Amino acid sequence: MRAIAGPRGFRDAREHEWSQLEEILRRAEERSVRALDDEDLRALPVLYRGALSSLSVARETSLDLELVTYLEGLCARAYFFVYGVRTPLGSRIGAFFARDLPLAMRAMWRETLVALLLTAIGALAGYLLVVGDHGWYDNFVAPGLAGGRDFSASADYLRNGLYDYNGENPLSIFAAYLFTHNSQVAILCFALGFAFGVPTVMLLIMNGTMLGAFFALYGSHGLAMELGGWLSIHGTTEIFAIILAGACGFRIGWSVVFPGERTRLAAAAASGRIAATGMAGVVLMLLCAGLLEGFGRQLIAEDWARYTIGGVMLAFWCVYFYLPRRGLQAHG
Repeated sequence: MRAIAGPRGFRDAREHEWSQLEEILRRAEERSVRALDDEDLRALPVLYRGALSSLSVARETSLDLELVTYLEGLCARAYFFVYGVRTPLGSRIGAFFARDLPLAMRAMWRETLVALLLTAIGALAGYLLVVGDHGWYDNFVAPGLAGGRDFSASADYLRNGLYDYNGENPLSIFAAYLFTHNSQVAILCFALGFAFGVPTVMLLIMNGTMLGAFFALYGSHGLAMELGGWLSIHGTTEIFAIILAGACGFRIGWSVVFPGERTRLAAAAASGRIAATGMAGVVLMLLCAGLLEGFGRQLIAEDWARYTIGGVMLAFWCVYFYLPRRGLQAHG
């Protein structure tokens, strides 16, 4: 086998092929594979194998790192067009909603149950503490968030706020504030999951205590059912989204603590992909909750209709995420 005449000779002998391959890839990336003519399509696999051969030689003979890096990038780009499956954007989006998102949610069913339990514990604790001592209310609900809805408010004031009479009600501002608060909690539940899930536990319990405190307040005036309807129309989606965000955070945090047979880095990376897919669904749910809060809550004042919409939305999310479907296999 003929010896290579140094790095400069090696580059000079093969640089023309690399440039030709790079030009073909540039046209394919900027437009599509359909932009290539028959000659380019025949040359692409040949040039790709040549680039792989050059990369192998460059590595074995310890040529300069810059050249090795360049060839690695070139081969990686070419591999995609030679062997990769190029799926249209619409098909990828369809596959995400039809397969990837439900699979991610089903894979996190244990974490979801834990997040639901923590929220329920927080709500029960908040309710019982406030019922036993009204002074706890201010500990769970910030004055800015309460906006006058505390134990000094009359039953008529609280009742009128639930139905937005004449379309002019400060509770509309409160609802927007509450939605912003819940969205922030959802994001933090996920983002802080890496800290072994401890901050996520605290956030879920704290959010639950606030919910329980509100029911204690309205329940003391005989308005618990009315508050449930007001929250239901958007809250079944919004609160479910927070619980799922908590599950996403737990997925990452627990993978670091209990990596199994994999390294902690590999376990966190695998869990991160599932959790990130789940968070895309959480964002979608929060957008839906925002629309329901902005329109449905103000246009629909009957309690039965509010509960019906809330129940239908909750059933929809549960069926979409968890109903077994043919061809759908859960992540490990």
